[in-house]
Amino acid sequence: MLSMSFPQWLTPQFAYLVFSAIVATLIWIEGGMLKRNGGKLPKSAFFQICSLIDTAWFFVSTVMLYMLDFTPLAIVVPAAYGIYTVFGWIYGTRLLKRRGIPDSPADLIVPPKYIAYSQSFALVFFILCILVITQSWFAIAI
Repeated sequence: MLSMSFPQWLTPQFAYLVFSAIVATLIWIEGGMLKRNGGKLPKSAFFQICSLIDTAWFFVSTVMLYMLDFTPLAIVVPAAYGIYTVFGWIYGTRLLKRRGIPDSPADLIVPPKYIAYSQSFALVFFILCILVITQSWFAIAI
């Protein structure tokens, strides 16, 4: 039987946090793409993949919240992602209802306020992930 040995620091929590920081970066990039496109959904495979990853990360985060033994500060990361996603769905729906919900996705224009909401979260979420990752390396007592 093949036995693999991983470094002690390479834990499931560490992997989840690194991938969460990557997802934060993807959310930021998506917002930039939407801004450059006037809020219209870009016809880009990269944008679609990012969007799929962002959505899937909600489910990954929910599962990880229950599966991993997070440190007290680290548990904030999946909880924050879940809150962001649920409130994003509510906030986005409310913003779209004000403008009128389009008949097709091609006619959808993402409101600038929602793009700002997503990019603000992405920035804070990225910083949170980095803080939690580095906390153990530098013995930051939080």
